[in-house]
Amino acid sequence: MTGIKEQILNKSIDLKQEVIDLRRHFHRNPELSYQETETSKFICSWLGKNGISFRKGIAGTGIIATIKGEGDGNKVIAIRAEMDALPVTERNKTEYSSLNAGMMHACGHDAHMAMLLGTTKLLKSIRNQFGGTVLLIFQPGEEKSPGGARLLIESGELKDPCPDIIIAQHILPELETGKVGYKSGRYMASCDEIYITITGKGGHAALPLLTTDQIYIASILVVRLKDRMMAQQTKNKIPTVLGIGRISGEGATNVIPESVYIAGTFRTFDEKWRKEALTLISLVAAETAREFSVKIDVNISEGYPVLYNDENLTSKAIELSKELLGEDKIETYDIRMSSDDFSFYASIAPSLYYRIGIRKKDTEMLKLHTADFDIDENGMETGVTNLSWLVYNFLQLEG
Repeated sequence: MTGIKEQILNKSIDLKQEVIDLRRHFHRNPELSYQETETSKFICSWLGKNGISFRKGIAGTGIIATIKGEGDGNKVIAIRAEMDALPVTERNKTEYSSLNAGMMHACGHDAHMAMLLGTTKLLKSIRNQFGGTVLLIFQPGEEKSPGGARLLIESGELKDPCPDIIIAQHILPELETGKVGYKSGRYMASCDEIYITITGKGGHAALPLLTTDQIYIASILVVRLKDRMMAQQTKNKIPTVLGIGRISGEGATNVIPESVYIAGTFRTFDEKWRKEALTLISLVAAETAREFSVKIDVNISEGYPVLYNDENLTSKAIELSKELLGEDKIETYDIRMSSDDFSFYASIAPSLYYRIGIRKKDTEMLKLHTADFDIDENGMETGVTNLSWLVYNFLQLEG
C-alpha cells in the first residue's frame, strides 16, 4: 500500500491543473476588502459541489468549511486563506488578467484561495487516515484595517470548535518555486494607519504673511515625526518604521490650501513601544500645532499586532517539510517589516505562518503590491503538498 507521504505527493500532482484553473478564476475576478461577494459565492458553490460542509456570511463574506477525519482523535486544526484583492490596476496582458477595473490580486490571495481549495479536496480524499477536525477559513479583508481576522474572531465562529492550531501560508516572490520558508518567533511587524489633517489660514501664495502655510507645516511635521522615531529606534534598538505615503493639499501654484492631509503607517516589533510611539505621534503633532497656530487632528486606526510564530510548531514544521521536500528546499528568514492580520489568530491558538516560493529560478523577482505582479503557478503544487502534509501530521500530535 502506498504510504501517506506518497499519496499526498501524488494527489497534489493530480490536483495541479485544477488549482491553477481556480487561481486564474480568482485572478480574473478580484474584489476589494470586505466586498468579496462573488468570490464568496464561488467558493461556497465549489464546496457544495465537492460535498464539503461550510458556514458562510462570517464577518461579512467569510466562510468556514469543515472536514472531519474518520479515525480516532479530537484535535482541531484551522487553515486560513484571504479573499480580498488590492486597488491596483493590472498591467499584465494574460488570458487571466483582471476583468475588474482598478482591482488586482497583487498580493497572491488568489493563489492562497486556490491552494486552500486544493488542500481541502486532498484532505477530504484521505480523511479515513486521520482523526480530528480541519477548519478551512476563507477570510475577508486582510488588506484593510481592522482586519478580517479580527472580525472573524470577534464573530465567535471559531469557538465551537475552537482550533488547537492555526496555519497560513503566503507566497513570497523572493523564494524560488519548490521551496518553503520559515521564521520562528517574531516574524512580521505590527501595523497601524496614521491619518493627520492640518487646518489653518489659506490664501494667496504671494502673500505668505496672511496665511499659515499648511504645506510647509506638513513638511516640518513629517520630518519631526521621522526624526523622533529614528532617535527612539536608536535608543531602544527596536526595528521601527514610520512610512508616509501621502501628503495632499488642494491648492495651486498661487493658492495655499486651508487643509493638508497626511497618511502613513507605523510598524514595529514591540507592543509596549508601539503604544508609546502612537502617543508620541499625537504629542509631536500637538506641539507643532501650537508653534504654528494651526489645528492638527491625528486619527490613528489601530491595525495588526506583531505576527508571532509558535516556536514549537515552527520547529516541527521545518522538520516535516525537510522530510517531505528535502533539506535543500527549506529556507529560514529574519524579521520582516510587512504585516498580516493573521497575527490576531495567535490570541486564540498557537499559530504558524510560512512562505511558499513562486519565482522561477534565474528569473527577475516580481514585487508584491505592484501592477506587474504574477507568480510561477508551479509553486502552488508545493503549497498544496506542504500544507496537506503539515495538517495530517499535526493532527497526530499529542497535547
